[in-house]
Amino acid sequence: MADTNHYDVLIVGAGQAGAPLAHALAGRGRRVALAERKFLGGSCVNFGCTPTKAAVASARLAQDARRATEFGVRIQSVEVDFAAVIDRARAIALESRTGLERWFEGAGGNPAWLRGHARLAGRRGDAFVVTVDDREVLAREIVLDTGTRSRIPPIPGLDAVPYLHAGNWLELRERPDHVLVLGSGVIALEMGQFYRRMGSRVTLIERSDRIAKTEDEDVAAALQRVLQDEGIAFRFRSATEAVAATGSGVRLTLRRDGNSDSLEGSHLFVATGRQPNTDDLGLETVGVAVSPAGIVTADQRLSTNVPGIWVAGDIRGGPQFTHSSWDDHRILLDQMVNGGGRTTERIVPYAIFTDPEIGRVGMNEAQANASGKPHVVHRYDMARSGRARERGRSEGFLKVIVEERSGLVLGATAFTDQGAELVHLYVTLMNAGAPARVIRDSVHVHPTLAEAFQGAVAGVSDER
Repeated sequence: MADTNHYDVLIVGAGQAGAPLAHALAGRGRRVALAERKFLGGSCVNFGCTPTKAAVASARLAQDARRATEFGVRIQSVEVDFAAVIDRARAIALESRTGLERWFEGAGGNPAWLRGHARLAGRRGDAFVVTVDDREVLAREIVLDTGTRSRIPPIPGLDAVPYLHAGNWLELRERPDHVLVLGSGVIALEMGQFYRRMGSRVTLIERSDRIAKTEDEDVAAALQRVLQDEGIAFRFRSATEAVAATGSGVRLTLRRDGNSDSLEGSHLFVATGRQPNTDDLGLETVGVAVSPAGIVTADQRLSTNVPGIWVAGDIRGGPQFTHSSWDDHRILLDQMVNGGGRTTERIVPYAIFTDPEIGRVGMNEAQANASGKPHVVHRYDMARSGRARERGRSEGFLKVIVEERSGLVLGATAFTDQGAELVHLYVTLMNAGAPARVIRDSVHVHPTLAEAFQGAVAGVSDER
């Protein structure tokens, strides 16, 4: 394929899998193009992980300052410059995106960066036809990495009022007075705590009777208590039936236990899930199978039902995290270049970046009980940790699920300060296939939080 519109591989979407895969394939002699209609870096860089964690850092600093007297430090007042917090988050996101742009601009045209919306348009010979805006290109292989967007529920009146969501929250530079948050998942919890620590009133509205439904009930309940202690309000078993604008903001009509109620706030944040960006890719022109929910059907090697078309990131189903998407590029590189055995059979941890954080890997207690595997649950309250008490951050606990027969760690939950970092002790153990007694018998620095992760498995048995 010598023509400038002909490529060995065309990657659609510049998320955490697409960008590194483009450079890796080009480095191995493939002629590669990456099509992106907006910004390089995907949701993580532009409005997700990068700016949200920057904002969360500002919120944590404000909260720590409010607690200064507990540490014998006097701070006369804590003033939040909300616009400056948002500007800092934007600047960090822009820095990351600019770095990606320079990476492509310095690649000498391979990989090429095609700016525009890519859409499959059938086949021509042994190549797939793709339109990128008004340009037609051909490629022997296609990688789909188009990610997800906020799923907006069909609530009457919602389309007639301005609302915040995961994709546009950085546009608001004026601190909201009272944020109404629809949902209680990861985005709702992280952003709800952020706004509260910025000085806003926050109310979370949830259809079910609990938050954080992917976690054990005791973990979710403990996190809810922390958030309530900070002043966040919750409305459970409440369905939002209608949305209307008011002179000062927005009004929700809620239904709970058959009764209607209303709730007013200055701003509405919709955090009711994610929707795959697969509805305008022309997948039907080549017969790529897609689930009713918009997930591209793929095997453990990220191959679709159409030979030559691969998938990566959130639209491939399974764990929808930045780190699993990034690892997808290593799987695809192995499959497309080496024909190797790297697959999606892997251990994928994740975290909820509230404060305290929730770090998770493998099974939680409910999943272990449902699995039928004989196991022991080891729990360690962080109030027992000297380091946690010294730092004034002794909230939370650890739960480690250990298989009785083998002593292997089936899963762990770290609800604690730095839980997202420290859970990797167990991630490494699980990847190595080593029993929990390896951590139990190791020597950890004192005083550290890592000692607690050792203490959590102090009671594991040597009998195997």
